[in-house]
Amino acid sequence: MKTRRGSYLLKACIFATGLAGIVAEYVMATLATYLLGDPVKQWTLTISLMLFAMGVGSRFSRNIRGALLDAFVVVELLLSVLCASSALATYLLAAYLESVAWVIYGLAFAIGFLIGLEMPLATRLNDLFEELRINISSIMEKDYYGALLGGLIFAFFALPQLGLTFTPILLGAVNFVVAATLFVRYRRQVARKAWLTAGFAAVPVLLAGLVLVAEPIAIFGEQGQYKDRIVYQRQSSYQKIVVTQWKEYFWLYLDGSEQFSSYDEERYHEPLVHPAMSLSVSRQRVLILGGGDGLAAREVFKHPEVESITLVDLDPVVTDLGLNHPIFLRLNQDALSDPRLRVVNQDAHSYLRDSSQIFDVILIDLPDPKTVALARLYSREFYQTALRHLSKGGTLVTQATSPYFSKDAFLCILKTMRSAGIPAAALHNHIPTMGEWGWVVGFNAPQLSDQALKQRLLDQTFEGIETRFLNQEAMLHMLHFGKGTLDGLDEIEVNQQLNLALYNYYQSGEWDLY
Repeated sequence: MKTRRGSYLLKACIFATGLAGIVAEYVMATLATYLLGDPVKQWTLTISLMLFAMGVGSRFSRNIRGALLDAFVVVELLLSVLCASSALATYLLAAYLESVAWVIYGLAFAIGFLIGLEMPLATRLNDLFEELRINISSIMEKDYYGALLGGLIFAFFALPQLGLTFTPILLGAVNFVVAATLFVRYRRQVARKAWLTAGFAAVPVLLAGLVLVAEPIAIFGEQGQYKDRIVYQRQSSYQKIVVTQWKEYFWLYLDGSEQFSSYDEERYHEPLVHPAMSLSVSRQRVLILGGGDGLAAREVFKHPEVESITLVDLDPVVTDLGLNHPIFLRLNQDALSDPRLRVVNQDAHSYLRDSSQIFDVILIDLPDPKTVALARLYSREFYQTALRHLSKGGTLVTQATSPYFSKDAFLCILKTMRSAGIPAAALHNHIPTMGEWGWVVGFNAPQLSDQALKQRLLDQTFEGIETRFLNQEAMLHMLHFGKGTLDGLDEIEVNQQLNLALYNYYQSGEWDLY
């Protein structure tokens, strides 16, 4: 390793390992989020653990005193095997273990440790070509540049196209190519040719084998997370989408959380849609935030006055399911193909911020506020923005999690909507597959009291609307709560952009009982 060309080759390899290293961190953090839940906590723990392990690996590297090239190649081969098999091993063990937390954390530490060995070894190898001042800066520079490209590849290609099944195998291939390139170029300087040759013979066989068994193992492990048979699964840029089947009924899960079951989804979608639609002075222009499955839109179209629906859902994979998948077409009655409906794949907050349209009814059918990003879509500022898009006498409704499993979160949503200057009333209903669930309905008439709004809802008969569950008697039940359910509202904090109290209320809910 005596030429300037050797330095360029080494730096190219460092660029590649920087790319692979950051993607490995993202893979492990995403895997932890998906299998363990609580995204903020798992991303924080996993990334922090891997950075700590990198520090441990860097410190350990000082014990390697000779055969630096051999050591670097071995590290790359070990990373190739460990990265490629990490997700599949976790999926496989998930089918047998009650919790895979320590499996994920253990793999994260091991991968981080090996990544931590790379930089010190590369710096010492590059010492043959450049003085210390340039050596360290150039090695770090190439590593960081590679990390940027790795982040872009993970976000825009690897995760949405390859998912957590094949992305780790691609990482393993990158580390293998780095090891092979250095081994071939500097074979004469390698001290343990026989051992490394055996490694180079075994690793590609392992990688090829993982490609062949990856999908069956992933499906097997995934199936262990659900009690019913998986009939569809896909990792989009935003979430893991899974559809399961039991007899003739289907369940939709996003990142492991149930969104609906065809067994009883009318007990969710009818209370979400028809009270707000019936109460509104006008029903011509409707905005649905979320609801990419098309089931809420199906209910909206039961009102003959509807002239247009704008459906805003962040994930195009979900709306594509609603538009084209046979299961969803049967459930939503092809609602998303109605010429009166327009699909917009955009963040709900961004859409409201940028749009100038006015709507008569706004239906907020978003996932629970279990992440910081989702919690801001239940904030006072968000409801104030929505109110600017609501016609006089118009209605706004949001799903509001469970008043039973997360009472404080439910009350927080109710109080937050009222704090935005919107008279609001709470609803609840028992959904067999989801438990006790809640909604909050608001009305664009600031002078109206909350009690008067409740009475107006009680007066709704829903006559002429084709429903399977909802009628006036059901509405009477949904507007009245058992003793103590709404107690403590005064002590609940309002959810604000700079103080997302709802996120903490939701996380402290009794979801273990769910």
